[in-house]
Amino acid sequence: MAKDHGAQIKDDGLYEELRKQGNSKEKAARIANAKANGSLDHKATHLEDRTKADLLKEAREIGIEGRSTMDKPALIKAIRGHK
Repeated sequence: MAKDHGAQIKDDGLYEELRKQGNSKEKAARIANAKANGSLDHKATHLEDRTKADLLKEAREIGIEGRSTMDKPALIKAIRGHK
């Protein structure tokens, strides 16, 4: 049974699991509370599953130079290297 971390933590079990994984108290609290109130967004996709056009758009938004000459694997590498 999870320890009660007070009213500020909405999902004590998830909070404890995240802390065991090495997450900071603040990050664990944000994730646990977002999951508890249903606002945790799971719409992220793997870069490999996205179209080249989507990758070009993201590369443009984050300011990657030379993106127009890159193929899909190069765009993925550049985006991952930027974050």
